[in-house]
Amino acid sequence: MPPPSDIVKVAIEWPGANAQLIEFDQVLIHINIVTGVGFVTVFVKPDLLYTDIQSSSEVLQLFVCVFQSRGEIKNGTILRLAISPMRAARQLLERIQSHGIDARLEALKELAKLSADPTFAAEFINMEGLATLARLVELKRKIINPFFGEMLAFTLTAFLELMDHGIVSWDLISVSFIKQISGYVNQPMVDVSILQRSLAILESMVLNSHSLYQRVAQETTVAQLIAHLQVSNQEIQTYAIALINALFLKTPEDRRQVNTHTNQLQSHHDTNLSDHIIRGNRPVKAEMAHQLYVLQVLTFNLLEERMMTKMDPNDQTQRDIIFELRRIAFDGDNDPSGTEKRKAIYTKDYKMLGFTNPVNPAMDFTQTPPGMLALDNMLYLAKVHQDTYIRIVLENCSREDKHECPFGRSAIELTRMLCDILQVGELPNEGCNDFHPMFFTHERAWEEFFCVCIQLLNKTWKEMRATAEDFNKVMTVVREQITRALAMKPPSLEQLRVKLRSLSYSEILRLRQSERMSQDDFQSPPIIELRERIQPEILELIKQQRLNRLCEGSCFRKLGNRRRQEKFWFCCLSLNHKVLHYGDLDESPQGEVPFELLTDKIPVSDIKAVLTGKDCPHMKEKSALKQNKEVLELAFSVLYDPDEVLNFVAPNKYEYCIWTDGLSALLGKELGSDLTRSDLDTLMSMEMKLRLLDLENITIPEAPPPVPKEPSTYNFTYNYG
Repeated sequence: MPPPSDIVKVAIEWPGANAQLIEFDQVLIHINIVTGVGFVTVFVKPDLLYTDIQSSSEVLQLFVCVFQSRGEIKNGTILRLAISPMRAARQLLERIQSHGIDARLEALKELAKLSADPTFAAEFINMEGLATLARLVELKRKIINPFFGEMLAFTLTAFLELMDHGIVSWDLISVSFIKQISGYVNQPMVDVSILQRSLAILESMVLNSHSLYQRVAQETTVAQLIAHLQVSNQEIQTYAIALINALFLKTPEDRRQVNTHTNQLQSHHDTNLSDHIIRGNRPVKAEMAHQLYVLQVLTFNLLEERMMTKMDPNDQTQRDIIFELRRIAFDGDNDPSGTEKRKAIYTKDYKMLGFTNPVNPAMDFTQTPPGMLALDNMLYLAKVHQDTYIRIVLENCSREDKHECPFGRSAIELTRMLCDILQVGELPNEGCNDFHPMFFTHERAWEEFFCVCIQLLNKTWKEMRATAEDFNKVMTVVREQITRALAMKPPSLEQLRVKLRSLSYSEILRLRQSERMSQDDFQSPPIIELRERIQPEILELIKQQRLNRLCEGSCFRKLGNRRRQEKFWFCCLSLNHKVLHYGDLDESPQGEVPFELLTDKIPVSDIKAVLTGKDCPHMKEKSALKQNKEVLELAFSVLYDPDEVLNFVAPNKYEYCIWTDGLSALLGKELGSDLTRSDLDTLMSMEMKLRLLDLENITIPEAPPPVPKEPSTYNFTYNYG
């Protein structure tokens, strides 16, 4: 008879005792458990399971364990009883209010951990715990004593965690508390942990209460927040910018001082600097942009506003900027006087600049994003890095039409991509931990960042030998190069250049291949075992390909005594792989060379060794060849009986690898060339993917299933006799 469905077997654990196995009836209201300290009654409600330990003398302790419903308790469930939030809150509050410094510190440490639990937080707040913490903060003590500094850090941590649950309103915070927290932020020398918590508390105040925003704005100076951006601690910088974010979000529109019509051609002294800073990879507006410039702090000029501003094709001022790009690139000061002639020249030049609409290039900037921000970036490159700008434009003009990289289109798409990568225009995200210190190293960091990336795009275009049809592919590779470089957190723009230089197109391909092979599935024991089984088959396949290639033969140039190339000679392997045939030729062969023309031969059984590079006799004899690194890397020799040698200089690296691998295979040695390693990786990858094709989205177990025991009898088998 099966057991009742309402009876489940569970284990009960509690502090200081071993687990106890019981039968739990989900229908009953309560059950009793005998413990070493007394007698536990477990009361069951629809949404709560709690216990009360009783003894003959007094109630010893109260424990709690919460479940959404009794139906969640299944066979094998372990119920871990812990001290109830109400009792824990009361005990911690008593210890915090005690006079013992050590006891208070330990209580605050524990409170900082437990405050993240919403049930505990509600109990602690109901006991006026927040008011107690606020009084501790408001005490006018100097943070010279490290003991008090540690205690204050835990107090602020607990306070922030409790307030983040949203149980009470931030408007209840007193003015003296705000002044004290602001004082920690404004002090020049304060403990890092205290400063972090203070900045976080002020940010929450500003975001959650308009009245508190006004008070915080009065107590906290922008200059002091800017000073926190100049420290080396990235967490302090992040918290400081988060507070600047919060201040901006609550700042009235008329105080933001954003001049959306500022021309970037003007100098910093003539412009009203807009107000963009970077928090992690988020754009942020500061309240007083000109103070940021005076303090020489990183400012991002007109990012969000310019990004969402369309170009007016009828605005002559904006059209003049495009004309300036053309003038710098093609030295267009001496244009013809005729209107039609000048218009035709302009159209031709704008096409060479890579605009999608060469007749009216202003139309290229009507889409947002990136809007006018792309034009600002292009003009900065042309003005500040004029040589780089001219080189990029003219270099692409000199290429074939199908291989030219359109500068205008590339700059516009790159600006859109950078805005997407750095999430320009989005509100600050509390979950973002990305931080890019390089944006604090230059006054025009955004523009310089664009200049570095446009050069990268042009370089990658050349490496990929791209055409107009490959534009999106190139942009995908460039995006990956930039995101990989930013993930390394370069401390400066120069370091970014170095990292981008190392991330060439070939390196990106190598990283992609490496990452595919290093996925978890490819590192599991079954996959590794499969690779080990496949590898000998692949190596045998490569070996046969090398030998077949030797049977086809190759033509080599013969080096004369006068250190010049004189004539050709041909060498091949017999079809039975037993003899090397070779002989001189008057000219390079156009097809197969018959064995009758190859008068000399070497039995494979007579071959002693294969020498390469500087170990070859003909490299030692001719010092000029020894100094020629290119020839040295292609040289190899065959030693055979009786002490004879046949010297080779391969026409290229591929033939060198084919012949050295083939000769090694004939001698029974391992194939160790670069070509073999490359072929092995490629073929192994393809073979593994083919064999695992049917297992896609299926989890491969780490170990094979156990082999079942041998049956006691085989009577179930059918006797065919």
